[in-house]
Amino acid sequence: MDIKAYIALSLTLFSVGIAGVLLRRNAIIVFMCIELMLNAVNLLLVAFSNMHAASATAKALPTYASDAQIFVFFIMIVAAAEVSVGLSIIVMLYRNTHNIDINFLNRLKN
Repeated sequence: MDIKAYIALSLTLFSVGIAGVLLRRNAIIVFMCIELMLNAVNLLLVAFSNMHAASATAKALPTYASDAQIFVFFIMIVAAAEVSVGLSIIVMLYRNTHNIDINFLNRLKN
């Protein structure tokens, strides 16, 4: 698959994530859109890593193709921890306020 297809897919996923963050008011959907943007960046990082490994192999240079994949793996581990903490915060806010609307949660800081 060509790198342009990966760039287009990543750009589409990132744009959907941005649109969801800016347009939606549900905290869970906003949280999922942030994760979608993070996964779009991970996809692009792996695609560029594969492109770099292919060009290094063609030039008979030493390559470390798995470095970006390992980096993405650690990003996904941190994202999983972020999801668990974020969802627990959202659940606790829902238990206390019976609402997960972002505008309502903004008024809690006053």
